[in-house]
Amino acid sequence: MVNRRAALWLLSAGAAAPGAALANAPREVMWDDLIPPGVPYSEIIGEGDIDVVNDFWAPIYDANATKLNETLNGALIRMPGYIIPFDFSAQGVTEFMLVPYVGACIHVPPPPANQLVMCRAKKPWPADGLWDPVWVTGSMRTELQSTVLGETGYALVADKMEVYEW
Repeated sequence: MVNRRAALWLLSAGAAAPGAALANAPREVMWDDLIPPGVPYSEIIGEGDIDVVNDFWAPIYDANATKLNETLNGALIRMPGYIIPFDFSAQGVTEFMLVPYVGACIHVPPPPANQLVMCRAKKPWPADGLWDPVWVTGSMRTELQSTVLGETGYALVADKMEVYEW
């Protein structure tokens, strides 16, 4: 037979459990969320230089391109994107840049720093899935870094990755 104290304890533990689960749920972040509130995307990219002969446009970014959304610093997030691999082996990709669209940084000028995320995966992502969009879940930091492909504004340790389903 359950006494009154034990019954109250069981009820309070059950009521607290859903709240604890929600507290650990990642915040879903989209690419617009990486731009700080009040900074319109149109003010990040200037006119740039157009090379008509080589059919190439090099955007000129202003100071807004490196402004980061500090509310994301230390946050557990889940966001979609595409993988540009940096470090991969037979097991898969472990270090990569997460970009907002296919081919960013490779075939076109890189997006601004506040639209690029440098990622390190705890578990390698299969190399045969590099062209597929992915969801990446992990802890995000605001951190400007320079890479060979462009300057990134965020860093993420990926605890979980999965295929993005439409």
